[in-house]
Amino acid sequence: MSKTDVRAAEAADGELIVRLAFGSMAAQTLRAAVRLKVVELIGDGQRRAADLAADAGTAHQPMTRLLRALAGLGLLEEHAPDRFSLTPAGALLDPEHPASLTSFVGMFTDPTLLRAWEHLDTSVRTGEVAFDTLFGTDFFSHLGHHPELSGQFNAAMSQAVAETAAALPHAFDFGRFTSVTDVGGGDGTLLAGVLDAHPALTGVVFDTADGLAGTPRTLARHGLTDRCSVTAGDFFRSVPKGSDLYLIKSVLHDWTDDQAVTILRHCREVLPPGGRVLIVEPVLPEVVDIHAEADVTDGGITYLTDLNMMVNVGGRERTRTDFEHVCHRAGLALTSVTPLAAAPPFSVIEAVAD
Repeated sequence: MSKTDVRAAEAADGELIVRLAFGSMAAQTLRAAVRLKVVELIGDGQRRAADLAADAGTAHQPMTRLLRALAGLGLLEEHAPDRFSLTPAGALLDPEHPASLTSFVGMFTDPTLLRAWEHLDTSVRTGEVAFDTLFGTDFFSHLGHHPELSGQFNAAMSQAVAETAAALPHAFDFGRFTSVTDVGGGDGTLLAGVLDAHPALTGVVFDTADGLAGTPRTLARHGLTDRCSVTAGDFFRSVPKGSDLYLIKSVLHDWTDDQAVTILRHCREVLPPGGRVLIVEPVLPEVVDIHAEADVTDGGITYLTDLNMMVNVGGRERTRTDFEHVCHRAGLALTSVTPLAAAPPFSVIEAVAD
């Protein structure tokens, strides 16, 4: 390799480090845009920064600087000095957009969630959950005492699951079953997608009372009130009987292996002959390979999610081997892992009674 090639490689490596170091600043730029309702104020056309500043109640120059930063991040386009419009990506910050990520951005840039990240090194050294130490309680109990934050969390989870709700019904043979219980199903967005696509199915959304706050509205919006019931409870104590398919999406990664085994064991206890447990979560490779298609597409987000689980809730993302282990301890045998191509990085993990 020539000296020129070496310098070019070093420059590229340096650029990567700088971009990563500025990541938290980019996230706060998104947060400011959401809080100032920049996307809603711009709308479908082009708008002058001065007019946006007046509408948002900000000074002109600072608003211009924010808008140009958003343009530099690919969320706006500056057509002429002081005149901006939305890009397709920027439009996703409109709360009225069908694929809006506004609540998701609000939650994952919230100081409550980010504070524990300042102590990531401590969690790595000790294995302790930084959030619990900082706030004197666990994350989900904290949500229970802060209704506004809990509502934002529920809305963020609903937005995050929308892509999976569109993909999952066509990626698994739900026609084999009669009833599906969504364990930790939140506002019912995922199960509504499944029931919409499979009219012969009935369903149950099972979650805490706080988690179910928006579920009746979701089911009514989809016309599913007569086909889907809502049950409040604690999956660490039990799950409802009566279904032949138990669906668990983005739940196990919130918890330790022992806690995940408890949830799965409760599903196993009510599983009828021929029943299945269907887990929908990312499945980490046994070895990180940044050249593998999944890791290139994901951009490392799943590994950051794993660290987020560490510092905020004490859970973890898992490999196939990890899932086999917790399933086996719960009396289940993992039979297949299928990447959900239309909703990366998720996979569909099927398990039966062992």
